[in-house]
Amino acid sequence: MPRYAPERKEALLRKLLPPHNLSVAELARQEGICEQTLYNWRKQAKAGGAVVPGNQKLTDNWSAEAKLAVVIETAALSEIELSEYCRSKGLYPQQVKAWKAACLAGQQSAKTQSQADREQAKTDKKRIRQLERELNRKEKALAEAAALLVLRKKLNAYWGDDSEDI
Repeated sequence: MPRYAPERKEALLRKLLPPHNLSVAELARQEGICEQTLYNWRKQAKAGGAVVPGNQKLTDNWSAEAKLAVVIETAALSEIELSEYCRSKGLYPQQVKAWKAACLAGQQSAKTQSQADREQAKTDKKRIRQLERELNRKEKALAEAAALLVLRKKLNAYWGDDSEDI
């Protein structure tokens, strides 16, 4: 089994990224490397936090982890550095900015979501209490109606009246 230098692995994994967007099968054919080896390298790179595509070629279809990794990598970059980074990865600066806004919105919405969950729980408890009271009332009415029917049957049996007048 041949050993590949880390630089060679990185170069091959970069070919999976934009602007090349080669599929694993294409890259394996071009380079004469087993597809499974490329899949393993891609999996290891993802586990290490590197930005690598999944099975999708479009950057909008990247996983949330990959998008977050790009946002983290570009957080401290200036506009010029961001543009250079985006060109090297085959992205647009607008995409990175949109991903950053989505990350921030997700973080802010976590606070509002917990507040909304508390409010929902409170209204749910009120509704449950109301439904339990209503169910209790209906059970009592049903028990009363059943008792009246039993008493009527007993009375009819006592008087010997077989016709059931309801």
